[in-house]
Amino acid sequence: MPDNSPGAASRPLLAPARPAAVIAAVGVHLPERTVDVREAERTLAARNPGAAPRVPMVSRLTGVRQVHVLPDDWDASDLAVAAAEKLLATEGLAPADVDLLLFASASQDMVEPATSHIVAAKLGVRSPVMDVKNACNSVLNAVEVAEALIATGRYGTVLVACGEAPSRAVRWDVPDRATYLLSAPGYTMSDAGAAVLVRRATPAEADARDASGAPAPRGILASAFGAESTHWDVGMLPGGGTAHPRDLERTYFEIDGSRLRDAFLALGPGVVLDALGRAGLTWDDVALVAVHQVAVAYLDDVHAALGLPTGRTLVTVADHGNVASATLPLQLATALETGRVGPGDVVVLVGLAGGISIGATVVRL
Repeated sequence: MPDNSPGAASRPLLAPARPAAVIAAVGVHLPERTVDVREAERTLAARNPGAAPRVPMVSRLTGVRQVHVLPDDWDASDLAVAAAEKLLATEGLAPADVDLLLFASASQDMVEPATSHIVAAKLGVRSPVMDVKNACNSVLNAVEVAEALIATGRYGTVLVACGEAPSRAVRWDVPDRATYLLSAPGYTMSDAGAAVLVRRATPAEADARDASGAPAPRGILASAFGAESTHWDVGMLPGGGTAHPRDLERTYFEIDGSRLRDAFLALGPGVVLDALGRAGLTWDDVALVAVHQVAVAYLDDVHAALGLPTGRTLVTVADHGNVASATLPLQLATALETGRVGPGDVVVLVGLAGGISIGATVVRL
């Protein structure tokens, strides 16, 4: 559970464990088609007079300007495959080099089979597969699973593939204002593919030192996770499961944006500070904090609630929307491509997800 106690920020640093795994590469695919959120809101108001406001509200309140939309003939698996193919090509790897494939996403192609099978078939990967699903923390949890399995010696190279297609569950016909309010957070949801390569750390990486001779191991240094599951109903996509197996009205997002925001802010900084302490580091050692983003307007409040330092985050939600669990890979890939971070830098990945849950992973690149 999150530690919100006054002494949480001053807990003693621990001696970090020797890293078992490294995040070796990240790949992202953003669909070319984009939708201007303001224009989409105007269309929504014209289609639903009286239910949706005539003046664009979502874009103004959230700061999200545009979202990505996958092609009509694509599925979530296609987004994951596009990102994974890019990563494998960049790293010079073949499908046979993958020991385990994890599909990690809030989206899925269908209830059965696991979407990981579909991704593997399209990639030509013949390794074991499984899905890891925890809303917008799916990728971060999959990295946790990959690291743990690598540490046991079971696998050496794990490919985490993510395909987020929330645009397929956004409701554009709203019969009344109450339905609009539950649907509105979905208008900032965006489609994306992401891939993360997690592999066994070499002895040289695990025992690396910095220029002064101090230990500076490369890899996943520490993680911490928590959940407040009593809030599971603040954000839902209810259709397709046993609760609502064939109710078409429940196949759209139902999100209470105000309750979700309050639940996130109540989590406190305990989990994040725990991960940092386990890594034996302080905020002074961190070059980048990648944090899940649902709106520009909420970032300052989230940073304050989680105790994150200012000036070390990268805003992606304004131009790319809320890409769910692809958010952290998108920020990391952007930071690497722009030179914001590089080899030897420490990055903290902070995930927030409906349910609700929080996670933090400390990585030296």
